[in-house]
Amino acid sequence: MSLSLDARQRAMLQEMGVTVWAPPPARPLPPPVAAPAQAEAEAAIASAAAPTPVLHAQPTPAAPSAPRQPAHAAAPAAPASEPRTAGAAPTGLLLRAPVALYPQADAQAVPPELGAGWLVVLESPTPAEPLAGDSGRLLDNMLRAMRLHRHPRTFVATLNRHAPGLTAEGLEPAAGLQQALQTLRPSLVLVLGLGAARVVLGSREPLGRLRATAHHLPDGTPAVVSYDPAYLLRAPDAKAAAWADLCRALALVRRSTAP
Repeated sequence: MSLSLDARQRAMLQEMGVTVWAPPPARPLPPPVAAPAQAEAEAAIASAAAPTPVLHAQPTPAAPSAPRQPAHAAAPAAPASEPRTAGAAPTGLLLRAPVALYPQADAQAVPPELGAGWLVVLESPTPAEPLAGDSGRLLDNMLRAMRLHRHPRTFVATLNRHAPGLTAEGLEPAAGLQQALQTLRPSLVLVLGLGAARVVLGSREPLGRLRATAHHLPDGTPAVVSYDPAYLLRAPDAKAAAWADLCRALALVRRSTAP
């Protein structure tokens, strides 16, 4: 699909590191082939630098052998590992209550194709301030490129890892998500990152397979999976694919709101 992007949106995409209609990257030049004389010299240097193999090693004294067990004695059985449930969500996660990211936005100026509201679920390094830090600024740029900063009902629910014995705010992921869907009734749930995808969808599939299709939650709310901002900071080459996921989410909401 194609989107009509103005200068501001193109600047947002540029901030994300996504170049619109960029030419394909130039192929790297093949490494230069060394001349025969140079190659022979380098081989001679490498051969001279190689350690000389030891032809006659001194025998090492044998360690005292352990007492032999009787032939009928059986080895102790290894403890069986617990089976992993196919749809089990990661443990040690709590889902914080959703918060509106742009509450000051004018509800009357919301483009109709953005739907009734959005819920973003991700694992954030700063759960209390999802737009803080480098990953938070990138998340803000991603949502602004989608024009969601103009929607007062753009919510984010962050997953918070906590250690046993420590106080942490939030609900168990399944209960927290169900409560958020019942309260907000979003047009779409945008799931960012593998950890969030496993919590929201209850699936152990790899992220690439989860990104390849649109999903529907048990209450019928559509969901789209993409990369989380923290990963995009480590792998900027994936930003173009993330933008394609966001475009697919916008198209899905646009089709659902079409008369």
